[in-house]
Amino acid sequence: MRFHLEASLRLSADAGAAEKAISDFIRDAGPILEKGAPEGQGAKITEWRLAKNRIDLVIDSDRYVRAHDALLRLRRPLSELLGKQYRIGVRGMDVTAFEIEVESDREIAHRIPYVREMRHEGGRLRLILDVGEGGTLGQSEIENRIPDRIVSLLEEKLEKGYGGKTEHWELLWESEKREPKFRADPTEEMQKAGWIKHGSARGQWIYGPQATHLFRTFEAIVLEEIIGPLGYQEMIFPKLDTWDVWKKSGHAQGVYPEIYFVCPPKTRDPAFWEEVMDYYKVTHEVPLELVKEKIDLPIGGMCYAQCPTFWGFLQGMTLPNGELPMRVFDRSGTSHRYESGGIHGIERVDEFHRIEIVWLGTKEHTLEEAEKLKGCYKHIFEDILELTWRTAWVTPWFMAQEGKTGLSEMTGAGTVDYEAILPYNGNWIEFQNLSVNGEKYPKGFTVKAQSGEALWSGCSGVGLERWASAFLSQKGLDPSNWPEEFRRRFGEMPKGIRFL
Repeated sequence: MRFHLEASLRLSADAGAAEKAISDFIRDAGPILEKGAPEGQGAKITEWRLAKNRIDLVIDSDRYVRAHDALLRLRRPLSELLGKQYRIGVRGMDVTAFEIEVESDREIAHRIPYVREMRHEGGRLRLILDVGEGGTLGQSEIENRIPDRIVSLLEEKLEKGYGGKTEHWELLWESEKREPKFRADPTEEMQKAGWIKHGSARGQWIYGPQATHLFRTFEAIVLEEIIGPLGYQEMIFPKLDTWDVWKKSGHAQGVYPEIYFVCPPKTRDPAFWEEVMDYYKVTHEVPLELVKEKIDLPIGGMCYAQCPTFWGFLQGMTLPNGELPMRVFDRSGTSHRYESGGIHGIERVDEFHRIEIVWLGTKEHTLEEAEKLKGCYKHIFEDILELTWRTAWVTPWFMAQEGKTGLSEMTGAGTVDYEAILPYNGNWIEFQNLSVNGEKYPKGFTVKAQSGEALWSGCSGVGLERWASAFLSQKGLDPSNWPEEFRRRFGEMPKGIRFL
């Protein structure tokens, strides 16, 4: 990796009298430009000149001391030198050319922010950054480490290009294989039996009394076997996630292809919307192109992961030691994801129903709570639902979204997926997960403990559609084939809705 930077340091006065001192400083700047790099590596000033109240520099470097870092390193000691001896200050910096070059056997198709042009020649990819007059990258962006983020993004894109990163998956435990009582697609059978019907939106279902009662039974099991015994308190989390929430939670790094965006109207003034309403009255069609002109930029999206909005309740607060661990849950509304992998039945839907379980405390609290939850889930899936299922250690969501694989660097943090076999197609479906997220959320939302000890958190989403898919795929719709304990909790099958 190579960097080429042409920049100027703006001075508060003509520095002609200081030219010899500046020359000596630049001649002896090697230790500053090479600090932290292997011997013979780092940055070098390949050209420079003094132009009255401006020092023009050309810096070439490798990956060890990047050229923009070298420029920042020079600023302070040079400012001290000129200030003490010549009463001249360094007022700022201007960037006139900035190029990054990496080895690559291919081009990158998508535009990268702050990059004006990309060229692929002779096995190298050259990025020409958008600097100079009218450019988007200047002093503020250099100081805010934008070039480093460009490099990270570039490396991620190049690495993904070679087949993409595969998620880490490691089997932890597997139940005994139970003979399935059913081998049909449960969604198709539920439709035939009148339990469910398609909603009007993509990946959306309307659940009749029978399916709803099944969901409520799952919900009651969670309340009786997890929420009550472990002492979780119910809360209501907002179901609109703003950009501010997603930036703090980390979702803003990669959530865009899967969210349903929320755009407010530019105004509530009926006169502003009159032509839209008139068009509908005449045509009985909604003029979507016209509507698009009258809505504002997205303020965020519909609930995607359920727990991020909870953290606004704790943001910036310090929690008393006696309140830890904190245990809460939410079951107040739907979650929405645009399933890029394709929707299928009630297994992969865009609108789904979940109970979100969240806990936080010290690292020890959080890991201990995770083990308690794992014990509760095992009891439910083995003794009540009697599923054929397994657990696996997988790439945590917060690493997958950053293009990383493997296990978390934070020992103990990570995600366990619960998977059940679908007899009708032989595939395994992830129907439950449990994540220990380490310090990610407390740090992102600046939540502290009275003791000063680092806070950790965890979350676990109970997806009712996924539980139904796993259970009905193996047991079918006939209650006589259901485990006795589950049948007892389910009670009488609702009559359902009949049609002529």
